[in-house]
This record gives sequence, C-alpha cells and structure tokens, in this order.
Amino acid sequence: MTSQLLLPPNPFTRPVSAKVFLTGDDLTLKRKSNQATRVSNGFSLRAKAALRSNHSSSVEIPNQWYNLIADLSVKPPPPLHPKTFEPIKPEDLSHLFPNELIKQEATLERFIDIPEEVLEIYKLWRPTPLIRAKRLEKLLQTPARIYFKYEGGSPAGSHKPNTAVPQAYYNAKEGVKNVVTETGAGQWGSSLAFASSLFGLDCKVWQVANSYHQKPYRRLMMETWGAKVHPSPSDLTEAGRKILESDPSSPGSLGIAISEAVEVAARNEDTKYCLGSVLNHVLLHQTVIGEECIKQMEDFGETPDVIIGCTGGGSNFAGLSFPFIREKLKGNISPVIRAVEPSACPSLTKGVYAYDFGDTAGLTPLMKMHTLGHDFIPDPIHAGGLRYHGMAPLISHVYEQGFMEAISIPQIECFQGAIQFARAEGIIPAPEPTHAIAATIREALRCKETGEAKVILMAMCGHGHFDLSSYDKYLKGELVDLSFSEDKIRESLSKVPHVV
Repeated sequence: MTSQLLLPPNPFTRPVSAKVFLTGDDLTLKRKSNQATRVSNGFSLRAKAALRSNHSSSVEIPNQWYNLIADLSVKPPPPLHPKTFEPIKPEDLSHLFPNELIKQEATLERFIDIPEEVLEIYKLWRPTPLIRAKRLEKLLQTPARIYFKYEGGSPAGSHKPNTAVPQAYYNAKEGVKNVVTETGAGQWGSSLAFASSLFGLDCKVWQVANSYHQKPYRRLMMETWGAKVHPSPSDLTEAGRKILESDPSSPGSLGIAISEAVEVAARNEDTKYCLGSVLNHVLLHQTVIGEECIKQMEDFGETPDVIIGCTGGGSNFAGLSFPFIREKLKGNISPVIRAVEPSACPSLTKGVYAYDFGDTAGLTPLMKMHTLGHDFIPDPIHAGGLRYHGMAPLISHVYEQGFMEAISIPQIECFQGAIQFARAEGIIPAPEPTHAIAATIREALRCKETGEAKVILMAMCGHGHFDLSSYDKYLKGELVDLSFSEDKIRESLSKVPHVV
C-alpha cells in the first residue's frame, strides 16, 4: 500500500515543497505543493480536507505579527515606573531596549510588518507542522481528534527563535554591540545565542542555577553559538551577590536571573537587554504560530473546540492562542482556551492580580499581572522554563476579561503523559509542554467518557533532547511532585508593592 508524507517546505526552495511516497522499501521523491500539515496515521500523512478536494493549498509564513491589544475593548493597564508609580514613558525604557521594540511594546496597531531580513531567517524552520495525533487518539481510545502545532524543528529546538531573531535584528540595526538576557531551561538563552551569532552581537546569558547544572548541553549549545553563560545567582552582579549572601545554595529563579541581566544592561551603555517572554513585543512576535495554525486547521477542515498550551511567562501560549482569540472575538469560533501551569508555580491559579516587579531585585517596571510575589523562588521542578513568579501582563488581562481559563498540573502526571505521547507519536517533548500534553490527555479521556468528538488543539513548543536527565529520574521512579507552600506564597505576596 502506498503511504504519503507531506513535509514542511525546504526553506531554500520556497514555495516548492516535497511530497514523499513510501512503497515497500522504495522512496520516490515527487515535487508537489507547499504544505506544512500532516497526520500521524502510520505513514498515511495527508490532510483530510486536501483528500476530500483532491488538492492541497499552500501554507505560507505570515508576513505580519498580530497585536491582540488592538481588538480588546478594554485595554490592559499600563506598566508603571518603579520609583514614581507613574505610567512608564518610552524614554524610561531606552537604556534596556532598542527604539523599535519600545514602539512595539506600546503599539495599538493591529498588525506589524515582519522585516524581510527576519522572514529570510524564519524560512530556516517555518512554517512549522500541524500534526494530527492519531496514534495518541488510538492509545487513549478517544473519539476526540487531537492536533498539535510543533515548534521543535527550529535551530534551538523550541518556539523561542520566533522572537530571538527579531530582537537581535532590531538591536543590530540600531548599532547595539552587546545583548544580555536570562534563561531558565536554556531554550530562550540558546535561541538568543543563535540569533546573536547571525547578526554579529556579543551575547551574555544568566541561566537559573538549577537548570545550569541540570541541563549542561543547553549551556554547550549557547557556547557553541558564541554566548557566555553564567549560573544565576552569580557573584558578578549586586543582585546576585545579595541572594548568595542570604542563601549560598540558592537554586535561582527566572526573577533573579532577570535582575542580573537587567543590572548589567543598565550600567553599560553599549549593552541592551533581551527578554524571552512576558512583554508585549515578545508575545507579538510569537503570533506567527497561531497565524500559521489557523490556515492549517482550515486545510484539515477543522475548527478547534479546545486550545491548550503550557504557561510560564506565557509567550508560547500567547503565540498560538491570540490569533484564535481574535477569531473568537469576531464570533467566528468559540473554543475553550486553557492555560496549563505547574502546580509548584501556579501564578494564574493561585497568584494575585496586582502590580509587581518582573524581577526579584525590583529593577524592572511594575506590571499588572498575576503574581506569586517577585521574590518567590519556586521549587526546582524540571520544567525550568515555567519557574517564573508572574504571568505576562497581556495574558493576565485576557484571563481577567474571561477569554481563557487556567489549571495547574503536578510534574509526575506531566511526565506520565509525556511518555505516552513519545511512545505514540515519536517525539520526546521538553518538560514544559508536557503540561499541555497532560491536560490534553485529561480532555481526551473526558471525551471518551461522554462520547464527544471534540477537536483538541495543543501547543507543542519544543523537544526534550537536552532534558533526558529528567526522563531518567522519572523512569527510575525518582521524580517527586513538588508543590508550593502556602506560607511561602503568603510571605512573598506580602512584599508586592501597594499601588493605589
């Protein structure tokens, strides 16, 4: 029997793409139309809609980013100056960011053109595939139809280059020579290291100490692309030294690493700061995910009933969900949109909606967000990219407006789901999207009980090839569930600034 595989287009020959026919041991490569969707039903990998109409349509890389703020009737609260508590002005951010990113942070325009130079680099891995997880459906014996948008094919193995590339581009365009940043699991740090190497920027990364030691190959990736990596907290900054004085064995946190990177940027005129999540311009860049996915779902002839993504700072979740929220606001679709966070760091489900600092030392602007308190240090779970005390202000605002919901899941259930997913679909997920996988399995099993044939769309933001030590602990039975301490959160929340 002939089997068919639709591959994402070759970036060097767009818009032509390849269609592979597998007959026995034969492989015959035929040129066909540009398509980045496939179905994981053995090797029968063809979009249902294309089969019905006997043709396939092309899925192009979007040429614009989408800004959800333009379509919100209630705009999100503005960030505040950390000293005056007045709304931040563009010039207040000029020591940290290039002018174009400052404009994007505050813009009310609906769409922002993607520079041609950025699009050319996106072609290295975009468009990314939307995959029908038929093997997982069969394993779960569910009538639900499960799709996942897979971002693990980028050079860094995650969605993070979607914003790292434009951030590096805008800094280089304005003559910046050095960039600094923080990273948790290392996906963001490796992405910025990759992007910096393309634009001739020197890059320094402060990696959360727990992940620095857990994931040495992420550090080596960053160094391979030319970055200098420091464990955080470090003795190189005042913020780091202060933490080490109070806790010499501190596992670190994203909030601490942000403080260190921001401090270095603020005291060096030739250096700018880059952030991998949370801020509006970062979420904006990630919307290429959702814009592609809307067209890919149309190619399948499907409309999602449930959209699920993991959340730490929120960029991956926003990237997939925001274009769908736009369509929901228009009345075109009505999916449930569900964020999934770790039980050990539940900012949406257990935090308060208040103005708080984005970092531990209080160097950043105050942002209205769901927060556990800026000096909250989560337990060292294996999903290092989700160990952040707050949620992106725009996601927090959307949550408050009732356009989405949130749940938290402990890490053992997440790794159980990851093993099922890997053995069914062949992809070993990073620890972060295992939260989305676990929530998707929960939803699919509910469909099994009710008989509902829901369409579930999941954000699969990266592979776990550099996270195998986490899988090793799970497979050996050494992984334990870590949860937050109510007393610890109360103490941390007591230090949240009081803004009237």
